[in-house]
Amino acid sequence: MPPRSPQNLPCLNLLEQTPIIIEKILLDVPDSTLTWKPAPDRWSISEILGHLADVEQTNRERTRLMAQQDNPPIVKYDQNAVYATGKYSNGTGREQLHNFCHERDRSLSLLRYLPEGALGRTGQHSTLGRITLSDLLHEWGFHDLGHIRQISEIYRAAAFYPKMGVFKTMYSVKP
Repeated sequence: MPPRSPQNLPCLNLLEQTPIIIEKILLDVPDSTLTWKPAPDRWSISEILGHLADVEQTNRERTRLMAQQDNPPIVKYDQNAVYATGKYSNGTGREQLHNFCHERDRSLSLLRYLPEGALGRTGQHSTLGRITLSDLLHEWGFHDLGHIRQISEIYRAAAFYPKMGVFKTMYSVKP
């Protein structure tokens, strides 16, 4: 079976580009910025990258289940419970980014070889009910864009906002 093209698989282009976009944004960012937290109860860029790598594994397993089984059970993902275990804080920001990129490559390999008709396959989510693989892929892209925005907001708040002088009066920063 030939690989799927981005034109016939929703969000594939975005899922391919997300690691590249994040790597470009964080190219010259110092480790201190990657670990900076806007507030004690907020995540650092490094923790966001750890979250993205973990979600990548979850979404890949969900995709595999839905492609191979009829309406399999899909367990709710509790990011706060995972965060509380410290899993998102394992390693440096650069290590977290590398891990996310590696996990995304593995996901893209799976997605590119999904059989025709796989997008309509369903799973039974433990809290949301019936979902399709197409639903999951669209949520995956939406999730990526939200975290690209979040990473950008934290970076600009940590690295640029404090040094803007009087220009700070023109902005309200809430990363």
